[in-house]
Amino acid sequence: MKDISFRNDVLPLKNVLYRLALRITLNREEAEDIVQDTLIKVWNKREDWNEIESIEAFSLTICRNLALDRLKKAENQNDSLDETPTERADQASNPYEEMIQKDRISLVRRLVDGLPEKQRSCMQLRDFEGKPYKEIATILGISEEQVKVNIFRARQTIKQRFKEYDDYGL
Repeated sequence: MKDISFRNDVLPLKNVLYRLALRITLNREEAEDIVQDTLIKVWNKREDWNEIESIEAFSLTICRNLALDRLKKAENQNDSLDETPTERADQASNPYEEMIQKDRISLVRRLVDGLPEKQRSCMQLRDFEGKPYKEIATILGISEEQVKVNIFRARQTIKQRFKEYDDYGL
């Protein structure tokens, strides 16, 4: 019998849940609300925790479903993730290179935001959260093969669109 603790097993998932909700809704406040709602729903199911194979997959599934529900209700008013802080891929040696780097990161964010929801979620969970295909399949309720196809298509689309932008200038 596994002993799941809200403090040690569920609360540490807050950031992963937030990033997934943000990828789906593209709205910071909405994502924060979804994380709160997710944590409440997971807490309310605490009697069933020992029957759950992975509390993380369970929590991510609830988070994704809540985010999709909110998205349907809001009729998808796609705000951008431009407000999110830009990570530094590597230290640019001058302001011009730094500006180009920020533009490219911003472009990739916009391209990811423009993907269909399933591709966005698969890419978020695999490339940004490092989840295995099997866990992603469980979270999204699709087969591992569908996860791989979605990730492949998402990466191809990002690569192709990035190249188009790069060829014609940002």
